[in-house]
Formats: sequence, C-alpha cells, structure tokens
Amino acid sequence: MLSEKNLIFFRKMDAITLKKAWNECLTILKDIIPEDEFRIWFSELIPVKYEDNFLYINVPSNYYYEYIEAHYVDELIRTIRRVIDPSVKLRYMTKVTESDLMTMTSANHPVIENSLQNAPVILNNPDIKELPNPFIIPGIKPIKVDSQLKESYTFDNFVEGSCNKFARSAGYAVAQNPGKTAFNPFLIYSAVGLGKTHLAHAIGIETKRLHPEKTVLYISADQFLRQYVKSVQDHTTNDFLQFYQMMIDVLIIDDIQFLENKAGSQEMFFQIFNWLHSSGKQLIITSDKAPVDMSGFEQRVLSRLKWGLNAELQMPDVQTRMDIIKKKLEDDGNVSMPDEVIEYLAYSVNASIRELEGALISIIAHSTLSKRSITIDLAREIVDKFVKSNTREITIEYIQKTVCNYFNITMEQMLSRSRKGDIVTARHISMYLSRKLTKSSLVTIGDKCGKKDHATVLHACKSVENTCQIDKNYRKSVEDIEKKIIS
Repeated sequence: MLSEKNLIFFRKMDAITLKKAWNECLTILKDIIPEDEFRIWFSELIPVKYEDNFLYINVPSNYYYEYIEAHYVDELIRTIRRVIDPSVKLRYMTKVTESDLMTMTSANHPVIENSLQNAPVILNNPDIKELPNPFIIPGIKPIKVDSQLKESYTFDNFVEGSCNKFARSAGYAVAQNPGKTAFNPFLIYSAVGLGKTHLAHAIGIETKRLHPEKTVLYISADQFLRQYVKSVQDHTTNDFLQFYQMMIDVLIIDDIQFLENKAGSQEMFFQIFNWLHSSGKQLIITSDKAPVDMSGFEQRVLSRLKWGLNAELQMPDVQTRMDIIKKKLEDDGNVSMPDEVIEYLAYSVNASIRELEGALISIIAHSTLSKRSITIDLAREIVDKFVKSNTREITIEYIQKTVCNYFNITMEQMLSRSRKGDIVTARHISMYLSRKLTKSSLVTIGDKCGKKDHATVLHACKSVENTCQIDKNYRKSVEDIEKKIIS
C-alpha cells in the first residue's frame, strides 16, 4: 500500500509509479476474483496514465469495458481507491483505428453466410459439393466460401455450467473481437463428447452475426488433410495455401489431433497459422487433449498452439446435466418428461454429453413408437443399454433425494432443525449412506446435511449402525434405500 507520504509524488504519476500501483491493484483483485475470470478479464488491462484524478486503463475492446462494468466495477473501483486515492475515478480507453482511441468513463463514480470475395483462384467445379481443395484454374473470380457452420450450434443453446464457463466466456470474447484479443489462437480441448465442436461453431456463428463482413470457415482437421493430399496430387499446393491465407478471416479447425504424424499437412498448417496470426486473423482450434499431452506434432507447431489461450471443457456436474436435458427437451418441442426421470438420467449417464443426449433421444423414441409413457422403468431399460460399462455417479445430493422420497418428506424438512422422528431418521440415514457410498469427508457431508459439524455426522453414522444391529425393520429400510441408490 502506498503511504500518505508518497501520495503527492504519486499524483505526478510517472510510468514506474503507475506500474507499481497497478500491480498492487492486481494483487488485491487476484484474491477476490475467481482465478479463471481474473485471467480472462484483467490480465489484458493496461494502465495508461493518471491525470486530473482519473486513472485511464486500456482495454482490448468495448466488450471488456462492458463486461467489467457489468460484473466487477465495484471491486475495481474499491481497489484503485484503496491503493491510489479515495476520490480517484476510472476511465477506459480502447483502440478504434490505428490512430484513434475511444474513451469511456466508468458509470461507477459520484448470419452465417460469407459475402462474395475476389479470390485468387476459381472455384467453379459443379461436381464439388463441399468446401473443396478449391484450386483448379489460377485467376480472379468473385466466390462465396461456405462457412460450413452448423446453425443449431449457437451460444443460446450451449448450456453453461462450472465445467465450461471459462471456455464459453473466452469464446464469446473472441467472437466479439476476432483476432484482436490475446486469445489467438483459442484452443479448446476435452475428452470426446463434451461440447468442443458446439462451442467452436457457436463462436463462428456469433462472429458472423457481429461481423458479417468477415469470412469464417469451419473445417475438420480430417477434411483439411484430405484437401491437402488432393492439392499435392494435383500440384496445386500453392493455390491451397493461398486460399487460406488470402480468403479467411476466422479459421476454425476441429480435432487437430488428426494431423498427428502428418508432416506435410503440419507444414501447411504451420504456414497458414503464421500468416493468419501475423495478419490479425483469428484461429480457433479444438483437440482431444492439451498441447502439452500431444504427440506426433513438430515442436514448432505445438509452440504455436500454446501461444494464445487453452481452455478445457470438463464433464458437466449433475445439475448442469439436468439443465442440458431440460434444454434439449425444450428445443425438441417441449417433450414432457417427469423430473424423476430427468434426475435419473443426469445421475446415471456421466461419460459424455453426447451419450447423455443419445440416451434421452432413445427414451423419447421408445416412448413414441411403443406408445409407452416416459417412466423411470423405461429410463432404466434404456440406460442399462447405454451405460453398461459406466459406474453411476453417486453424490450426497442424490442420496438425500432418494432418502427423502423413501420417507415421503421434502429436502427442506430433512435439512431443517426439526426433531420429529421420521425426519431425524432420514437425516441420519442420509449421512450414513453418504459416508458409505461417497468419498466425501465428514466435514463435507455435515455441510451438505444442514450445516452440521463432523462430530454430528459421526454420531449419526454410529447411531444408524447400532440401530441396524437391533432393529430388523430399520436395517431393511436402510438396505432398501441403498439398493435404490446403487441400482
């Protein structure tokens, strides 16, 4: 913290003092803002000057200004006033053109189709149905590049959760200002079926909505490889390279791992990457693993993939899986499905979103074709076929809901301070089974069972064990509940 003695000198604000003060602000903010959010929204802020009691901060785009004003302005203002001066005010600066800056004062103070372009090649082969190896006869001709974006993969139907919030926020920032943020390249990685392709398309679609003049191209690495091989066979590799370098503003390459051990295509990708990146164009890449875990790639290619931002998509938690199911049902025409079936699916199918959607679609299809109502029994039949090799995820919340259903009480009642017999019994059994069937600590179990301490949880577990030894009916109830949970 700068002392009162230094404030007069500080107000002169030379570059060294400004940097020192700003670093102190960042240190404070880093402790109060989630790590991923801090990395996205604050690492790119640059203090410009301190003048007339205004601190000027350079932001990469208007989107940064709007997001910070909407979500973190209170923390930011509070911090700069703590470090600099109690009356300091905040202004943002962002570059509009190479020579012009736009200044915004903080409020907190007292379509998918690409347009025609002149191409360095002619793309007029009527036999080509997809984006081809598009280089047949040298020349200049206006062409329209098919973006190959899937219209249904938008941000609107990309369900956000803790598993993907960081990647989604960064992707949205890229779409706001493609090629102008530090997220270039933007690499999204995850296991199969967790939404990489959906997010990549969503970024492309949002980019076209906000910047219709830009040419966006989505292409799988496998398709890119086939184009390259054909260009070698046809002796048109120069045209292949020229197409990507001269025509594309935002290039999305899906499943880059398909270029592993493909030296020629990696060389071509390397050249395209360098040209687009140096030209301020945006690259968005997906992979089934982080660059550090990739094999079969040249080191110079891997180094490029590490330049920008790498964001991981993880398996959604139970609540997010439930939200995904509800969103899918809504998008598919508001299909009616009981809550208990939604919960059962969310808890049972935990390998990938793709598998979850497959099970959901199969249940709806079986219900329609066999004229059966969607019930928990039908769901079990389908899930058994989908997840034979997967262990169902058992959480404290799932155990609590199963216990509540068994005793016909609400979750609120079980988590309350009520001392009624059946409620206390349900509470004790839920603690006991949580300890037995999950890896959660006594502290965690107690916290989720009505903010009880670990001693209370331990007492409840011993109480259940003792009662099971002397009460046959009580023991059967515990066993029945456990079977329901693990079945």
